[in-house]
Amino acid sequence: MHTRVLNVLEFSKVKAQLIEHASSSLGKEKIEKLVPSSDFADVIKWLEETDEAVTALRLRGHAPLGGIFDIRPSVKRAKIGSILSPHELLDIASTIYASRQMKTFIESLGDEKIELPRLLQYVEQMVALPELEQAIKHCIDDYGEVLDQASERLRSIRQQLRNTEARVREKLETIIRSSSAQKMLSDAIVTIRNDRYVIPVKQEYRHAYGGIVHDQSSSGATLFIEPQVVVDLNNQLQEARVKETQEIERILAELTKKVAEHADVLLVNVDVLAELDFIFTKAKYAKKLNATKPNMNNEGYIRLLKARHPLIDPNVVVPNDMELGKDYTAIVITGPNTGGKTVTLKTIGLLTLMAQAGLFIPALDSSELAVFRSVFADIGDEQSIEQSLSTFSSHMVNIVEILRHVDHESLVLFDELGAGTDPQEGAALAIAILDEVHERGARVVATTHYPELKAYGYNRPMVINASVEFDIDTLSPTYKLLIGVPGRSNAFEISKRLGLSERIIERAKAQISVESNKVENMIASLERSKRQAEEEQKKAEEARRAAEQLRREWEQKWEVLNEKRDELINEAKRKAAEIIKTSQREAEEVIRELRQMQKEKLAEIKEHELIAAKKRLEEAAPAIDMKKKAAKKRVSHELRPGDEVKVVHLNQKGYLLEKVSDDEWQVQLGILKMKIKERDLEYIGSAKVTETKPLATVKGKDYHVGLELDLRGERYEDAISRVEKYIDDALLAGYPRVSIIHGKGTGALRKGVQEFLKKHRSVKNIRFGEATEGGIGVTIVELK
Repeated sequence: MHTRVLNVLEFSKVKAQLIEHASSSLGKEKIEKLVPSSDFADVIKWLEETDEAVTALRLRGHAPLGGIFDIRPSVKRAKIGSILSPHELLDIASTIYASRQMKTFIESLGDEKIELPRLLQYVEQMVALPELEQAIKHCIDDYGEVLDQASERLRSIRQQLRNTEARVREKLETIIRSSSAQKMLSDAIVTIRNDRYVIPVKQEYRHAYGGIVHDQSSSGATLFIEPQVVVDLNNQLQEARVKETQEIERILAELTKKVAEHADVLLVNVDVLAELDFIFTKAKYAKKLNATKPNMNNEGYIRLLKARHPLIDPNVVVPNDMELGKDYTAIVITGPNTGGKTVTLKTIGLLTLMAQAGLFIPALDSSELAVFRSVFADIGDEQSIEQSLSTFSSHMVNIVEILRHVDHESLVLFDELGAGTDPQEGAALAIAILDEVHERGARVVATTHYPELKAYGYNRPMVINASVEFDIDTLSPTYKLLIGVPGRSNAFEISKRLGLSERIIERAKAQISVESNKVENMIASLERSKRQAEEEQKKAEEARRAAEQLRREWEQKWEVLNEKRDELINEAKRKAAEIIKTSQREAEEVIRELRQMQKEKLAEIKEHELIAAKKRLEEAAPAIDMKKKAAKKRVSHELRPGDEVKVVHLNQKGYLLEKVSDDEWQVQLGILKMKIKERDLEYIGSAKVTETKPLATVKGKDYHVGLELDLRGERYEDAISRVEKYIDDALLAGYPRVSIIHGKGTGALRKGVQEFLKKHRSVKNIRFGEATEGGIGVTIVELK
């Protein structure tokens, strides 16, 4: 990609935003070097890596990327024998820890069957070095100080240092507490000069303590003297400090040697951490932009859904749909210079560069972009004072350079093509340039304010006109792109609203040709038609979503109903089997007793004994509730569409819609349509009107009443208010039964809701939900 194009489309500003999310200097370094790729395989790989990182962040909320340092210089120095400082060793230990944490983080997601193949490939390259990490941590604290425990010799030396220092301070404090100290000392303190303990002595008493003078005050009135009594002890301190330094150097050399032994592994770990930091930085930026992964193709096809420019405030930017490369390969955005055209141009170019750099784009899911070998852009006022070039000349220099390299794998963006010169010649040049680029097979988006190009899209195949909508009422652009509608001049309308005389406007209109007026009227009509079509589409989409939601709710309820039915049938079968077994056992007992009586009495069984045995057998037979079968007889009636019927096995009333087979009818039950066998229908009466009406009418999402009300998280007063309104709505919709979800919690909300329902005049019965319905977290309400 050309550097100039990256600057013109402000890709560097995107990188500046991206770099804010990097966790280490390693990630920042990779972002600074980031450029879009024209290799399709690379782009796909980069986007998949970003997608996996987005998934990891969504599931875990963060990635353990803290504590990463650029240790490459230190490791290389260790390899050539230099001794590393404690802080360098600490950075190495911290980076080892970070690599171990990152490896565990990614592998744990893999263990949970989350597909992260590309990230797993990276962490598989890393090698944990816990021994080296522990060795450094054992010897050096978090402040870069070598610990006493680093070696026995260091511990011994420091113990000697502390003891000697204590003896020196003790002797000096004895001196400064003496009776003569107030007279001979400038201040009763012990201080240090040249790493030796001294006391501040007045100039006139310099010989009172003997010893060595190490410093004097700026006035010369005070001398800092090391008294003779502590000279030997201070010498011992110095010797111990030299030994301490030597031992520390030995320890650091030993640790550095261990680093050198693992240098190659450390360098690989650092490279992998740099790549992972870079990938997760892109994922964090995608989250900030609310961006999505674009589908990529190698065929020059662009389809952006609600695309936004990433550098414009999201509260201000107007999302736009854009398509290029299938039905048409060139878009000419016409209309006056009212703003919005250049933003549209830059949005297409910048989002293409972002996708080819492995970044998600601020657009809806299913947006699609192409991988172009080259992206060319001629945007903005590029008048060159240094080269004595006018605006037109500067643009033409760029265009000539573009025409040298453009081909069928190029995306070309022209802003105000042909501007800066005579309008007639400029328009002719613009048409010729567009023809040339279009014939080479490139994808082209161009903006122009020349009216001559309004007809360009109608006279050329694979070319379409577009414009940016302008609001006459506010005298400002809406920034909404209108594909297929050429821009029209708003000069007369704007002038009129600003107060220009109607007489002058009419005179101006008379100067315009009839053909121009026809074109302007045609464009105005197209704008109105497109706006109306978009509104109708929006309404249809809302209605479709409401219908789908309703269908999903009924499917869920139907599934629950079927499960409940199966449970009841199975329970009935089980109970029937138990009753039959009990009856069989009783019958066998009676038969056994009869045989016994026959044996004992030689078949002389009296009549009353047989009657008693027969009664016992009758009592053993299962009792069958014949109430349903003895229910009122169904009226013999020839059923017709529109008749009111009762579905016996569901105990629900409904209306017949149509006969779907010899023994089956389609029945309207509330808002549900069902196919019911004729034998399960009971005739009630003929409908008063021939038109079949559902018990409830759904008038779009605003009128839809769900089959359940969710009160979780509500306050008591608000919950009761919502329940009261919901019961009224459910009654109007003709629902026989609804569910109220209050959750388990402390039980206060559940108790309050049930107390209210018990007192409601329209509530027939309430009960807790079954296990499949939500248990005690749900109250099932049967309505009258």
